Amino acid sequence: MSFSQKIARFFTSIGVGIKDFFVSLPIDIAKGFLKCVKAIGRFFINFHKRFVDGSIGTKLSHFFIGAGNFYHKQYVKGAIYLLLQIGFIALFILNPQVNGTPIGFKALPNLITLGTHQGGFDPENPFISLPYDNSILMLLFGLATVGLIIVYFILFNSGIKSSYKADLDVREGKKPTTIKEDFNSLLDERFHILMLTPTCLAALAFTILPTLFTTLMAFTNYDFDHRSSLIDWSMSGWASLFDGSSVILSRFPNILGWTVIWAVIATFSNYFGGILLALLINKKEIKLKKLWRTIFIFTIALPQFVSLLAVRNILAPYGPINTMLVKAGIIEKDMEFLSLATNPNTARVAVLIINLWVGVPYTMLQTSGILMNIPTDLYEAATIDGANKNQMFRNITLPYIIFVTTPYLISSFIGNINSFNIIYLLTGGGPSIPGYEASQSGATDLLVTWLYKLTIEKYEYNAGAIIGIITFLITSTLTLITYRRSKAYKEEDTFQ
Repeated sequence: MSFSQKIARFFTSIGVGIKDFFVSLPIDIAKGFLKCVKAIGRFFINFHKRFVDGSIGTKLSHFFIGAGNFYHKQYVKGAIYLLLQIGFIALFILNPQVNGTPIGFKALPNLITLGTHQGGFDPENPFISLPYDNSILMLLFGLATVGLIIVYFILFNSGIKSSYKADLDVREGKKPTTIKEDFNSLLDERFHILMLTPTCLAALAFTILPTLFTTLMAFTNYDFDHRSSLIDWSMSGWASLFDGSSVILSRFPNILGWTVIWAVIATFSNYFGGILLALLINKKEIKLKKLWRTIFIFTIALPQFVSLLAVRNILAPYGPINTMLVKAGIIEKDMEFLSLATNPNTARVAVLIINLWVGVPYTMLQTSGILMNIPTDLYEAATIDGANKNQMFRNITLPYIIFVTTPYLISSFIGNINSFNIIYLLTGGGPSIPGYEASQSGATDLLVTWLYKLTIEKYEYNAGAIIGIITFLITSTLTLITYRRSKAYKEEDTFQ
C-alpha cells in the first residue's frame, strides 16, 4: 500500500468514526438513560430498606443527620453531621446577602425570575437612587444554592449509611467503628474517598457550576444593552444565529470555516514539519545533533508570549524583515504582515508560518524519541530484501511514526481549534473586514479569540455564551470520536 493510500485510509477512518459516533449516539444515550434510571431505582430501594430495617437511630437519621451515630455512641461523628445540618438549615433560613442578593432559600425563586426591580431614581427625589436586582448575581447564587442542595443530600445520604453500617456491625456482634478507626480507614482502604472528595467539590465549584452558568447565560438576553439592567430568559440569541438577524452572529459561519481551516493546516504543517526536522537531525551525516535539538527547543523553553511578541515586532513596519525586503528591492515600502495587512490572506499566511516556528519543536521531540526506538531488525530485514532508503521510509519509518503519534495528532487538532495565544498576540484577530466592524470579528479571528473579544472587551455575553457552547460541542464531539476509535476504548476490559 502506497503512502498516499495510507493517508487516504487514515482520513477515511476518521470519517467512518464520525459516522459511527452519530449512528451509535442515540443508542448510547438510551443505554446511559437506562443506567441512570436503574441507579435512581437502586438508590430509592436501598433508602427504603435502610429506613425499614434500620434501628430507631437510623430512622431518626432520616430527619436529623447524626442521630443514628449518637444512638450508637459515635458522638464525634454525630456532632459533625449535626453541625453540618444546622449550618445548612441556618443558611437557608437566614439567607445571607452579597451586594443585596441573597444566597439560600430566596435564591431559588430569583433563579427563575432573574429579578423584578429595575432600579433607577426616585421620581419624587431624583437624588435618591432606588434599589435594583442584580440579575447576574441572582443567576450565579441560584446555581450555587442548587449546588449546595446537591452536596447536602449527598451528606444526608452519607449520614444514613453511616448509621445503618453501625446497625449491621452491632447485629454481627461487632462494635461500631470509632472516629479514630474511620480516620485510619481513610488513610488505608478508603484512601480514594479522602483524595477524590476535595477534587469532586473543587470540580463542582470551579468547573461544573461555571460551565452551567455560562450555558444558562446563552438562554438570556444579557448583552451590551442589558449589562446594567435586568435580564430575562430569552431564546433570541439562538434564533438570530439561524435566521441571520444578528449582525454579530451572522459572522459565525465564516469564523467557524476559518477555524477549521486553521486547525487542519496548523496541525498537519506542524506534524509533518516536525517529522521532517527530526529525520534530518537524526541522519548519520548530521553532526552536533544535541546542539541542533537544543536550538529548536529554545522556542519551548521561552514563554510562548515572549516569542510571539518578538516575532510581531520583527514583522512590524520598520522592523528587520521590512528593512531587509526594502533594501533587497523586493518591496518598495514597508508593508503590514499582521493586524493591519491590506489583504486578509497575508495575515492568515503569516500566522500559519509563525505557528510552524512555535509548534514544530514539539513534534520534533516526540518523533526523535520514536525514531530512536524503532527496532533495527526491521531495517536489517528490509536491507536484506533489497529495499532502498525511500522504500524503508515509506513502509517502516513513516507508518511506525503515524501509528504511535495518531492520538497526539488528533488531540493537537482539537487544541488548535482553541489556539488563543498565537492569534490574539500576533494580530488581535485583525485585519478588520469592511462592513463587519459591528461583529467585533477580524479576518484571523478563531472562535476562541472572537469569544474573548465579545465577552471581555465588548460585553456581548449572550452571543459569547452561544459561541462557547458550540465550540464546546465541536471539541467534545471530536474528543469522543477520538476516544471511541482508540484501543483504550475498544480494549477497556483487557486489564480487568
